[in-house]
Amino acid sequence: MAPPEEPIGLFVSRTARTVSRAFDDVLVEHGSSLPSWVVVATLAGGLHQSQRSIAAAVGVEGPTLTHHLNRMEAAGLVTRTRDPQNRRAHQVELTADGKTEFLNLLDSVQAFDRQLRTGFTADELATLRELLQRLADNVAGDHSTQEEKR
Repeated sequence: MAPPEEPIGLFVSRTARTVSRAFDDVLVEHGSSLPSWVVVATLAGGLHQSQRSIAAAVGVEGPTLTHHLNRMEAAGLVTRTRDPQNRRAHQVELTADGKTEFLNLLDSVQAFDRQLRTGFTADELATLRELLQRLADNVAGDHSTQEEKR
């Protein structure tokens, strides 16, 4: 009797942890971390500046982001100022050192991405993205994406 197949959720979860740890190791080798990279990359993209929008983009709760921003501000990578339109909100910007940090890490991040893509064709990567999105949709209960494609 063959052993039962590992549940797909467990397999995906273990794989995600493995990839995440490896990515974090690359960033740590260069004096950074995964949370810092995600915040710096989000700010470098210029789409998010308020703490609330950054937290949503990064996928963390406000207090978790505040912890990371406190550390990054102390390191001189970001500045925070009160939004003049809403005194309860803070705007976050990269400093010159933060922009340099982003550029210094970018090569390592791109090299890690190339490593992950090794052995995959463009079509396989597109299929992988589609399949992972379907898993995410299943978890979120959003089946519209799947139904649209059928």
